[in-house]
Amino acid sequence: MNSFLFLMAALVAFTVTAVLGWWLIPFLHKLKFGQTIREVGPSWHKNKQGTPTMGGILFILGVAAAVCSCVPVYYQQNGPETYLMQMKIFAGLAMALAYGAIGFMDDYISIKKKRNLGLNEKQKLILQFFVAGAYLLTLYLAGEDTATTIPFLGPVDLGLFYYLLAAILLVGLTNAVNFTDGVDGLNSTVTFFVLMALALCAGVLSMAGVAAMGVAAAAACVGFLIWNFHPAKVFMGDTGSLFLGGMVGALAFGLDMPILLLPAGLVYWLEMISVVLQVAYFKHTKRKYQEGRRLFKMSPIHHHFEMCGWSEVKICAAFGVASLAGGALALCCVLFG
Repeated sequence: MNSFLFLMAALVAFTVTAVLGWWLIPFLHKLKFGQTIREVGPSWHKNKQGTPTMGGILFILGVAAAVCSCVPVYYQQNGPETYLMQMKIFAGLAMALAYGAIGFMDDYISIKKKRNLGLNEKQKLILQFFVAGAYLLTLYLAGEDTATTIPFLGPVDLGLFYYLLAAILLVGLTNAVNFTDGVDGLNSTVTFFVLMALALCAGVLSMAGVAAMGVAAAAACVGFLIWNFHPAKVFMGDTGSLFLGGMVGALAFGLDMPILLLPAGLVYWLEMISVVLQVAYFKHTKRKYQEGRRLFKMSPIHHHFEMCGWSEVKICAAFGVASLAGGALALCCVLFG
């Protein structure tokens, strides 16, 4: 029965995402919700000026439809999982939707002001930490404790530090996923492998609901790639990238193994670290030499490879393989840890 659940969740998410593109993309064109391209970016990205953004709405609707239709039907026929597990699924989906709403506000403001910046960093962080806090509070009220499972070590109780570290991890993850967006098809490709790895981990641990949510989100990424693969007909925007960050976080916490985000999210962390290193190196050299220097040709790191002459398709392939390797490592931790 689990295989039927996974198949139905994947089909619903993929179909809704792919089919809605026929309607939503022309609608976004009609509203003139086009992306504003940064002047500091690669010069050839100017050709993408005006490409509709907020396309993440496609897979948000696809995932929500799949989870809200397939998981309750499975519970009705097989009996529900524990109340805590149910809350991990639906509170996780709610968290991802809330992050998507933050991204929607950011995209909408940037479109209306015709610039590439919407909400400022402080506003984003406050909202993101609020959402993370609400999610963690929900799990606490549902009976979640402060112990987390670490492969090869077992359960480790972090006490009150658990909530602080969890909130920082969730907010850091969503922003790292956001950094991964910037090349046609890249975020969808990378996140597909991350989601599938975490869904397989859930399957190994017999967490059917969490696995179904992961499979649905992964299938929605494939459905979105129909419209987002190079040359992209629509961008996911912060609406989509923050939602995906929330989904990845919800799966990891649903497994009670957020530490799996370290190997599974390998590409995300490389993207974020490249930005941190770039900024730090620039500020250091500006103080020392009165002229800021760059460690990379451009950050996040995918733009460095793009400036080195890599095509967008090659970047997607290389980063996808790296994400696959990280996901495989995460799965091995569950299988043998």
